[in-house]
Amino acid sequence: MAIPFLQVARVGAYVVKQHMSGNKRYPLALMLEPLFRCNLACNGCGKIDYPDPILNQRLSVEECLGAVDECGAPVVSIAGGEPLLHKDMPTIVKGIIARRKFVYLCTNALLMEKKLDQYEPSPYFVWSVHLDGDREMHDRSVSQEGVYDRCVEAIRAAKKRGFRVNINCTLFNDAEPERVARFFDSVKGMGVDGITVSPGYAYERAPDQQHFLNRGKTRKLFRDILERGRNGKNWAFSQSTLFLDFLAGNQTYKCTPWGNPARTVFGWQRPCYLVGEGYVSTFKELMEGTDWDAYGVGNYEKCADCMVHSGFEATAVADTIAHPLKALGVSLRGVRTKGEMAPDIDLSKQRPADYVFSKHVEIKLEEIGRAKSSKQAANDPASAARQAAGAKH
Repeated sequence: MAIPFLQVARVGAYVVKQHMSGNKRYPLALMLEPLFRCNLACNGCGKIDYPDPILNQRLSVEECLGAVDECGAPVVSIAGGEPLLHKDMPTIVKGIIARRKFVYLCTNALLMEKKLDQYEPSPYFVWSVHLDGDREMHDRSVSQEGVYDRCVEAIRAAKKRGFRVNINCTLFNDAEPERVARFFDSVKGMGVDGITVSPGYAYERAPDQQHFLNRGKTRKLFRDILERGRNGKNWAFSQSTLFLDFLAGNQTYKCTPWGNPARTVFGWQRPCYLVGEGYVSTFKELMEGTDWDAYGVGNYEKCADCMVHSGFEATAVADTIAHPLKALGVSLRGVRTKGEMAPDIDLSKQRPADYVFSKHVEIKLEEIGRAKSSKQAANDPASAARQAAGAKH
């Protein structure tokens, strides 16, 4: 079982509680990004293109744990950047586990084997290793040779020490169904506990826009892949069966952007983990002050091709709670890969994209500059006074 019973039970109880209380908008997994700095330069990621003053920013232990407490989601996915570059990451992970939250520590695995001694196996802790296919596929995806082999070595080392390990696989429009299916088969030999799979999303900072999937191609690709694995039953996915059914075009879902809220060095990202159009200082402000109806497939051009798990897994989980027999049927039979697809969402009334990412970068750089000036003033009051006097003249 890709998701242990403890996690299924606790997350399920959390979701049922939210439904019984009449809460229509609640977080399922906190996407925590304590830094943007990374030791790779992948084609599909533009985060390392931020200016150095922003790449040098880190959320503190207190800020990370404060976000976990403020949000209250039962699952915390720590991403980046590369989280293992954060010197306080072991303390952050330990603090989240102490709160009985399930932690998925996402990593490109280049530092993972070296850092294993800093972590302890726990039913609340999972290594989530970025692995986008076989050796050639993955090394091309991360724009560096030899990374796949290091990932596999780190995965095997972690499994020997008793850790749970998942892989996080993002697929692009050059993915070959037969080849992806063979890769999923090979993952069993590594001892991996689960597979998280998702189509890539062309967010505006990504340098390689041409290889992302549109909705029609995504549905066809996942049908072709899942068909080669007994409709997906051959592989242990760490995702709901209804989300996989959605990827194969059998469910018409709207996204749940508040289901995976993101806390980054900029603040709480509005509206979601993938689309950054402003930041607020508190989770309460994110939830209550965001015009949620302005975003999502059918509402906003940027969202048109998105079928990513961070947007739709929460929708699928809610549907599973509401219709358990439907979910059980898909689980027993496998994902349907033949026949007519479910109708997709109408895109004719979506509003045009507003490209705003540079604004929050400018705001953050100004904040960093003011903080630096204040620190210098505190360390050298005489110099600050002279500078202030000179400015008056």
